[in-house]
Amino acid sequence: MQAPEVIELTPPDGTDVTLLATRVDDWQLADVPLAQPAEVATFVTNKRRHEHLTGRWLLGQALREWGVNDLSVVEVVRDEHRAPSLVYIQGVWKRTDLPNFSITHSGGMAFLALTHSGRAVGLDAEPLDRRLAENAYDMMAKGGELDSLRVSPQHVFQAWTGKEAVQKCLGLGMRLNPREIEIPIGVGIKNISIENSKIQLVYWTDEGYHLSLASRSVEPSRSDPEERMLEETRLAMQADPNWGVGCKTQRKGA
Repeated sequence: MQAPEVIELTPPDGTDVTLLATRVDDWQLADVPLAQPAEVATFVTNKRRHEHLTGRWLLGQALREWGVNDLSVVEVVRDEHRAPSLVYIQGVWKRTDLPNFSITHSGGMAFLALTHSGRAVGLDAEPLDRRLAENAYDMMAKGGELDSLRVSPQHVFQAWTGKEAVQKCLGLGMRLNPREIEIPIGVGIKNISIENSKIQLVYWTDEGYHLSLASRSVEPSRSDPEERMLEETRLAMQADPNWGVGCKTQRKGA
């Protein structure tokens, strides 16, 4: 199939993140190297399958621009909270840090945020023409924030997308109750503290969408299998001076 157009988004100044968007399309699994057949097979609807494959295709395009020309050496893995990250596949002895990313889908579009390994990132988007019933407000806000949204409903999707972006940035998803996240209202960069993390939150509109981007400083990941094996070997050698690898030989006459 013909590759769809990839749109580069432009957030407010002060963000060091690559942001791309493309329309959701009916990709074949064989055309998306970063998609895993076992995961794709779990999707019940074609809509979810198309969104997932488009997002992974978009990630592949961004990685090539980043300098990862061979997508067969990397894979997407998920942690215990199902937060995704990139690692080198087992047997590929590379130490170059891989970027962190966040993917979201809405209104027939897929969006991607990509940044260096020292930042975690979360992205969310909703169409400008979408409406949310007021009786759904209390699912994401409480107290004074809920009262403010009822008085100023034009800000509801800044709060909605901002909370989603923060959940993704922290790698917790809905395990972090959105009602416990209070979003400062206003276009531009806001700094908030949640779960002992300092998060930079940016809200803006582009291509007919509300967009929120959350990012924070993190330690680069060292979780690939080769790194773990090397670290376990190093610790074993330190713990046991007689520890060794391979067979022992003895010279005749020694």
